[in-house]
Amino acid sequence: MLSKSLPADFADAQAKVGRHRFLILSMIFIVTVVNYADRATMSIAGTGVVKDLGLDPMMLGMIFSAFAWAYALGQIPGGWLLDRFGARRVYGWSLVLWSCFTMAQGTVGWFGLMGASAAMSLFAMRFMLGLVESPAFPANNRIVSCWFPTSERGTASALFNSAQYMAVVLFTPLMAWLTHALGWEHVFLWMGGLGLVLSLFWFALYREPHSDKRLSSKELDYMREGGALVDLELNRKAQKNKATFQEIKQLFTSRTLWAIYLGQYCITALTYFFITWFPIYLIKGRGMTIMEAGWVAALPAICGFSGGVLGGMCSDMLIRRGVHPSVARKTPFLIGMVMSTVLVMANFVDANWIVIALMAFAFFGKGLAAVGWAVLSDTAPKNMVGLSGGVFNGIGNIAGIITPVVIGYIVATTGSFNIALWFVAAHGLLGVFAYGALAGRFERVELR
Repeated sequence: MLSKSLPADFADAQAKVGRHRFLILSMIFIVTVVNYADRATMSIAGTGVVKDLGLDPMMLGMIFSAFAWAYALGQIPGGWLLDRFGARRVYGWSLVLWSCFTMAQGTVGWFGLMGASAAMSLFAMRFMLGLVESPAFPANNRIVSCWFPTSERGTASALFNSAQYMAVVLFTPLMAWLTHALGWEHVFLWMGGLGLVLSLFWFALYREPHSDKRLSSKELDYMREGGALVDLELNRKAQKNKATFQEIKQLFTSRTLWAIYLGQYCITALTYFFITWFPIYLIKGRGMTIMEAGWVAALPAICGFSGGVLGGMCSDMLIRRGVHPSVARKTPFLIGMVMSTVLVMANFVDANWIVIALMAFAFFGKGLAAVGWAVLSDTAPKNMVGLSGGVFNGIGNIAGIITPVVIGYIVATTGSFNIALWFVAAHGLLGVFAYGALAGRFERVELR
């Protein structure tokens, strides 16, 4: 429940209590930008990889899906690690390891591998990349739950979730240039190196709320009174609670939680189209050059980022005006998922600028709908925030396994992206069903 003591003037309240929590948010935003850029490396380097290593669309689709197989499988263990060892250590070492596996992908061509052997090597490396990245978003959710009151959580969650779009805006043109000027290998080498540098800053700067000396007592009290779980890490160390089988079982038997999981699945299907096949769609399906695709792919991403921030801010604004969090979270999601279905209209137009406009509108809607992490922060059992995030993101990322492979199969068998766009757009309607019909009232799950 939202604390009655929250000041009426929200901006003045923030100024009085301090803004250190927003520095923490900026840190996880930057890490998440790099996280998504590393996931998207293959979508930019893919055309060069296919040409130089002798791959076909089905092989590339399997390579795209390798990340999601491991990422989905690693979510529950990753969430357990977060609940057991805390966000600072688990997230930091995750960043180190995923940066190493990103760099490793750039070395495949050095060993003379071609065809199936090259595909198997890249599949293995992408699989390991997904496995070590698996704690990232549950960690983001845990950090936001600890650092942000309910009335700010939607915006905070939307910002770290919208980092996926900023990754495209900032790094897609850069990666396209690297591929064009230096070769596809350099995309992986430079992005992995950037992550290793970033890990040094993470370990130097991030602390939990109870041990961060830069956090004022006023801001800590404000966070606690507003519903932030500021003592979550302190309680973890003091009590070392272990979830029982019966408690874990409730994560899989709640109708509302399943609606949230299904909504995340639909959002993720749209995301994986964008970070895997979308640049290739622009090149193969629309006849653009790799440099054109690199710049053009950034335009829908800007709209997605804008929609994501707007969705979180509107949701929080509704809560501050007295609207129940359930209604405040569902409203932008339902509107946004309906908007996302518009991308299928690209099948019926010839002009590339109209295609980009439709994609931009659809991804603005997808961004608007990306409130799932805020919903989970509001509803997850208090002593299983990490594990709940793992289940949520694990089920959601099954879409990352299915979507690239299905699209690869469609393109390989039909030679066209038309049916693929219908497949992606259908997830918008499925998401509307999840939140509009299946979900009940969003409230924190109390363990029995």
